[in-house]
Amino acid sequence: MLALAWILIVACGFTALAYTRASRFVWNAAIVAALAVATFIAAIPTWIAILGWTLFGAGLAIFGYRPLRQRIVSRPILNALRKALPSMSTTEREAINAGTVWWDADLFSGEPDWRSLLSTPIPTLTDEEQAFLEGPVDELCRRVDDWEINHELKDFPADVWDFLKKNGFFGMIIPKRYGGLGFSARAHSEVVMKICTHSAATGVTVMVPNSLGPAELLLRYGTQAQKDHYLPRLASGEEIPCFALTSPEAGSDAGSIPDLGVVCYGKFRGKKNVLGIRLNWEKRYITLGPVATLLGLAFKLTDPDHLLGEVEELGITLALIPTDTRGVSIGRRHRPMDLAFQNGPNSGKDVFIPLDWVIGGPEMAGKGWMMLMECLAAGRSISLPALSTGSAKLASRATGSYAGVRKQFNTAIGCFEGVEEALTRIAGNTYLMDAARTLTAGAVDLGEKPSVISAIVKYHLTERYRQVINDAMDVHGGKGICMGPRNYLARGYQGVPIAITVEGANILSRSMIIFGQGAIRCHPYLLDEMEAATDDDAARGLEAFDEALLSHLGFTAHNAASALVLGVTGARLASTPVFHETGWYYRQLTRMSAALAVTSDIAIFLFGASLKRREKLSARLGDVLSHLYLASACLKRFEDQGRPESDLPLVQWACQDCLARIQSAFDAFFLNFPNRLLATVLRFVVFPLGKPYQCPGDKLGQDVARVLLEPSEARDRLTAGMFFGDSSDQVRQLDDALSKILTTASLNRRIGRALKEGRIQGQTFDVLLGNAVLNKVISEKEAAALREAEAARWDVIQVDDFAPDTFGKSSRAPALRVARMA
Repeated sequence: MLALAWILIVACGFTALAYTRASRFVWNAAIVAALAVATFIAAIPTWIAILGWTLFGAGLAIFGYRPLRQRIVSRPILNALRKALPSMSTTEREAINAGTVWWDADLFSGEPDWRSLLSTPIPTLTDEEQAFLEGPVDELCRRVDDWEINHELKDFPADVWDFLKKNGFFGMIIPKRYGGLGFSARAHSEVVMKICTHSAATGVTVMVPNSLGPAELLLRYGTQAQKDHYLPRLASGEEIPCFALTSPEAGSDAGSIPDLGVVCYGKFRGKKNVLGIRLNWEKRYITLGPVATLLGLAFKLTDPDHLLGEVEELGITLALIPTDTRGVSIGRRHRPMDLAFQNGPNSGKDVFIPLDWVIGGPEMAGKGWMMLMECLAAGRSISLPALSTGSAKLASRATGSYAGVRKQFNTAIGCFEGVEEALTRIAGNTYLMDAARTLTAGAVDLGEKPSVISAIVKYHLTERYRQVINDAMDVHGGKGICMGPRNYLARGYQGVPIAITVEGANILSRSMIIFGQGAIRCHPYLLDEMEAATDDDAARGLEAFDEALLSHLGFTAHNAASALVLGVTGARLASTPVFHETGWYYRQLTRMSAALAVTSDIAIFLFGASLKRREKLSARLGDVLSHLYLASACLKRFEDQGRPESDLPLVQWACQDCLARIQSAFDAFFLNFPNRLLATVLRFVVFPLGKPYQCPGDKLGQDVARVLLEPSEARDRLTAGMFFGDSSDQVRQLDDALSKILTTASLNRRIGRALKEGRIQGQTFDVLLGNAVLNKVISEKEAAALREAEAARWDVIQVDDFAPDTFGKSSRAPALRVARMA
């Protein structure tokens, strides 16, 4: 019994030392004390005591004397790591090193610095940027008829193209010195989001030239001559850009593009023996391609005659090619989900270009993958999150109003719990999406190029966009599926697969990129260990690896203890930056951060480089990291907006949803972890008292849904940045109808009571109102208000119908029916 007590005390003591990051001296003193107690008091067998002292002495000698530690511990592990690590291609190395790490590294550390996050400023819009949103952006939305461009024209009218060019929509990121608008990432995001609340096709057309494309590549890597020539032309709309990366058999695996350029001498514009590149390529899915005048092209460059140097395979290279260059074939269109934005294939056959058409000049030949990864990290942080959030805001505002005015069984459908559940998800997801969009765009403005975070927001915001639109379509029912000018949802629904597919397919982003890249970049020691393993100087590599390994072991021990201690105490020992009921969420996220850190370390230790091939396991750890980030964004948004009390249900729902998803991801990870003993140990460390998190409850969901069902400051904040047109705008009409319905709700209740009491009767609305006025239940003025509200309600629930010949030749069915009747 005494020995058992000793074991428990030692386990608790060592856990406390690891949790508090005790010094090596304190550890040694504690071990000596424990062994002394075991030897002289705990009455354990002598051989166990001798073994304990022997192991302690050996450990002290090995870990206390560096040369011995390196020989016995570090070198064997390093040699094993060198054998286990696969050879890393240049493109893989550049992808891993692309961009920067930011708050994602904190979340991976096990100890997020919440005060640092909350003190991070979120850049606000300048007066000029705000004026652009309220001026040209609103005017653009008024000019665009979404039904006309998508169904009738399949394109934008000429005046819209001219408006886009003249007002600088294609040059938002180009500095003013080149004639651009010089907008911040936050402004870029706000512009795209607002346009997408009116027309997704228009939003796509605006966002592409301002994300991954020639302008951004030129700004970062172009020669001064290239910048001086092209940037003013791009800013003014004189040049329409596109960027060609995807090939028929190289989509997500863009590094394997087969398109080839060969360094050679050729004839160019009448000049002979010009040193350049002969290109052959085939691309597809290129947005703006059919109307582009300037083609950004990614290809593999070879130098078989060593005209540029000793290296023959130079690697992926980027060049700018005017589309009227001889041999370029461009102009045909794809029809992505039948939306109006321009997208199409292009190809080149024996196209010869001079070397100075390479972006950055000849010295940047072969560095294209690095350039793409850096630019994609920033562009992916802005464009698709803005599109997804804009579409979600439209769905939130419209669906809330529609659920408030549409009736079934003489009751507004928003009062039914099934619809309420859908409204809850719509509102909660929209709040989360907008928080993540704002935080990420703000990070870009602060100089970050968040490669891991960009993958997180791309994947999760497009997936939540899918959930929001699906829920909105379910609530709208027939109104959502009947196409026509009155349908404000269907185009967003059609566009979901596009957002899911582009800029890194979602399956790939979740299963390979988020954790695969995040673990290496965000871990404080893993990248150092990998670089040491590939160091050509063996002695220097061993020194670096030994130092990183020692720190790594301490990091793992501390996070294991943190996860266990916080699990046992319900995270009460974790610090929180706020004294508010949201403080509980900060503590729980810290607990899950420690759990992610230790679980990742064990998985990496067990599987090594093969973990990236275990995509299901790595995807689940990526889900944990992702939802830690999304919940962080919600908490920061709440603080940045001054903790509005009416937004608290939205914050609570979003954080509880994230925690429940984190728990589910861990549960699936442990269930499928191949080493069952380690899985059991890890599950105990992470959830020592069982699974603590629940999905948001019905009462909270009711409070969240109510945000959408009634006009309020919370609803306005949730849908801030939307475009509202004139009185013919469908969303404005819905808002107007909802307002009138709510204003006359007391009158309807008065009539309902009179009808129930038998004081009035009537089968139709007009008869009922007439009897109510006649019997002085309501006044004539009140009856007029009710008629106006009913007319507004009736108008917004209508759907479009068309003449039989609107869509071409009618089917034979009507003729057959006539024949049978005859």
